[in-house]
This record gives sequence, structure tokens and C-alpha cells, in this order.
Amino acid sequence: MSMTLYAAIELLGGKCLALGEGAAAQAPAYTGDPLEAARRWRLGAEWLHVVDLDGTLAGTPQHLDVVRALAGEANPPLQVAGGLRTEANLAAAFEAGAARVVLGSEEARKPELLATCLARWGDKIAVALDARGEHMTVAGWFEIGSEPVVSFARRMAQSGVQTLLVANVRRDGTAAGGDDGALAALRAALPSTRLIVTGGVATLADIRALAAGGMNGVVLGRALYDGSLDLAEALRVARETAPAGK
Repeated sequence: MSMTLYAAIELLGGKCLALGEGAAAQAPAYTGDPLEAARRWRLGAEWLHVVDLDGTLAGTPQHLDVVRALAGEANPPLQVAGGLRTEANLAAAFEAGAARVVLGSEEARKPELLATCLARWGDKIAVALDARGEHMTVAGWFEIGSEPVVSFARRMAQSGVQTLLVANVRRDGTAAGGDDGALAALRAALPSTRLIVTGGVATLADIRALAAGGMNGVVLGRALYDGSLDLAEALRVARETAPAGK
């Protein structure tokens, strides 16, 4: 089975990341129309990964109206993240049209909340795995924790989590490439868990390496918007590259 491509739609102030002149060398510009971005990517991306950046800062969803509008069009399924910290938050995201939601790693560390969400929504729940190197981060992305990434991932799998959204914050948004070594350890430790990589994927070589490494999905963000990565070519490479050993 080929690796699934997710096109990111990052929301800030009701707008999304936009392609501007010289965008590759500038700070991200959030001036785009989310619906227009979705129309742009839906002919190639198999999912849309919708990130509510305002929700992340506020601790509660801020753009469920945009999620609802995206779900109302002929778009691929929506994976929604950002500010989803309670059962009620998750329920609201599903009501707005999310096909899968991402629970943050801090929230996933709360056994009762995690168990409740998995019992209610099962495989529609993904958990964010935010790391610096081989260890999890705490306090958002600001501090390195003592728990190894593989240990946290195993705990999630044992709890019933079937999908992990894997981000290494040293790499996120830097276009520094895909695998940093930790991904291979995760794949070996959790052969049945869906692993979706986000952050720093900028070239076809990155796509090829992640697919060969057995990753199940990859979120493509800024590289799509600045034009350095062509979605059709990325999809072709993902489909043509078989995992190592197969």
C-alpha cells in the first residue's frame, strides 16, 4: 500500500498559509482563503490536514466554521488538529465534519480522557507525538522531557491508539528533510501503528525516503505553498516507492 499524502491547511486569524512572491525566502504569510487552498490541493492530496493555530494558542478550537465549510465542499477527508483538549472539543470537531482528529500528547497523557475518546471514536482518534531527537517534548514544544519517543508511542499503542502524528520539532518547518533516525525505531517498534510524519518534508527525496522507510503518511505544508514541491510528482513518488524489504 502506498504512502498517503496530506496537504496542510494552517489557519491563523481565519486565513491560511498562502503562496506569495518570494515566499520561499520569507516568513509564512497567512493571507490565503482556506476554501481556495482546499480546491487547489484536492485533486492530488488524499487527505487535508487542517491545523487551527489560533486554537492551539487559545486551548480551544477557534475555526470550526472553517472546518464545517471545508467539509461541505467536495474535499478529501479532513484530519483536524489544534486546541482539541477535551471530549467536548473533539465532539465539536467531528460534528463540524472532521474524519479524524488529533489529540495533543499532553492530553493523551491523561488516561481517563484518552480511554474515553478511544471508546467513543476508536480509529478516528490520532495522537500527536512531538519530539526533539529521541525524547518527547513537554510544556508544548518548549522543553525536552525524560520520556523516550518509543516508550510514549508504545504506551499509546497499548492504550488502543492506531494513528500517531509524528513531528520532530528540530525539523518542523525548516525544510530539513524527513527521517532523523527516530522514525526507523518507531517503525520497528510499532509495525501495526499508522505513522504520519509532519514537519520539514520539502523534496521528492524526502518523500521517497519516508515511503521506503514504511511511513504510512506524510503532511506536506510550506513546500507545497512556496512551489518547491509539486503535489502530483510527490504523489507519483509515494505510489512508486515500496517500503524497504518489500
